[in-house]
Amino acid sequence: MAHEYPRSSGFEQSYRCYPVSFIDKQHLEKGDKIIMPPSALDRLASMHVDYPMLFELNNTTAGRVTHCGVLEFVADEGLIYVPYWMMENMLLQEGDIVQVKNKSLVKGTYVKLQPHTKDFLDISNPKAILETTLRSYSCLTTGDTIMVPYNNKKYYINIVEAKPSSAISIIETDCEVDFAPPLDYVEPEKPAPSTSSTLPKKRPQEAEEEPVQKVARFNPFTGSARRLDGKPSTESVAPVSSPILKQHQLESENGAKDSKPSTSASRQRSGKLVFGSNSNQPTKEAPKAAPKKQESSEKAEEEKETKFQAFTGKKYSLKG
Repeated sequence: MAHEYPRSSGFEQSYRCYPVSFIDKQHLEKGDKIIMPPSALDRLASMHVDYPMLFELNNTTAGRVTHCGVLEFVADEGLIYVPYWMMENMLLQEGDIVQVKNKSLVKGTYVKLQPHTKDFLDISNPKAILETTLRSYSCLTTGDTIMVPYNNKKYYINIVEAKPSSAISIIETDCEVDFAPPLDYVEPEKPAPSTSSTLPKKRPQEAEEEPVQKVARFNPFTGSARRLDGKPSTESVAPVSSPILKQHQLESENGAKDSKPSTSASRQRSGKLVFGSNSNQPTKEAPKAAPKKQESSEKAEEEKETKFQAFTGKKYSLKG
């Protein structure tokens, strides 16, 4: 009878690792396949491990772990050849010792990726490019950084999250892919509400109020209204608000009171028109101080009481 090995037994071996470029297999940099020695194939075949063969690489010195597949068993004994991007993830140098162990991984249903730069999202169809690239991969591990070559440029992408486990197999499975914001992405700052924006709203109101105040201060053509026919005026008399107009009105009233005419024509009351007399010419006198408010009010009342009679006075003849 042939001896049957238990399926629970596992493969575990330590090897020295080197980049795949050492054996002229640089095309393996586009995936996660490694090259192992022929002795490893003999042991794996006798153990009846699951296919496709998946392995766990462990750098015990740095505490880094990742997962990969195998392409060929043609390496020298005691050596394995690994893609250089995997060596960078595990902090391995050429000739360092790495522990290799066979592993069975569940099929993935969800993976979240995060590009290092925004340039990857500028590609016309990044999901299609990513799908084509991931065909060369056997599994994905949370925390790893994979490289996606496109148009002679290398794009690095972080594996942020994987479901249903932190390490998943992506061979012949439908896996949902989601993208996180790139590492160099910066959200635009929201403009803070500045106080300067409210100032223009207040300035027009102030500008509108100032002209109103200026117009209220100046009242042109103010004073007592008189009619030529002698009848009392029915129009309302506007109060004199301007101090300059008030002073001129008081001066004219004082000049009419203080002047004492010697002829009958000079006995005319204020408000009468006289022809042929020089007495109606105003005399130039020095401006006097404004009287008190009480006197000005009494004079204004006296003027209101006097009636205006047009074309009255002594008659004169041009013959002499």
